[in-house]
Amino acid sequence: MVLLEFSMSPLGKGESVGKYVARSLDIIDKSGVAYRLNPMGTVLEGEWDDVFHVVEKCYERMKKDCNRISCTIKVDYRKGHSGRLQSKVASVENQLKRSIKQ
Repeated sequence: MVLLEFSMSPLGKGESVGKYVARSLDIIDKSGVAYRLNPMGTVLEGEWDDVFHVVEKCYERMKKDCNRISCTIKVDYRKGHSGRLQSKVASVENQLKRSIKQ
């Protein structure tokens, strides 16, 4: 299983790009891939091809009306492990012996 964190935004569209991010989140949400939105990007969890397909769909949508796009992608593969969107946070909380802000 793969955890893939990415951030994709258009350049030259002003300071606020929330409407473009919202379009990507609509694609992500409808994809069926597990995800977690955070203030600086989105983390997807699934098989390699599935998560990269979601990123590709977001890119294809954004490029329709954006002439320049910035994208960062970080990937963590771990064989035989799933549910890491929750378990990685739970592991840290266990070490701290308390809940953390999310």
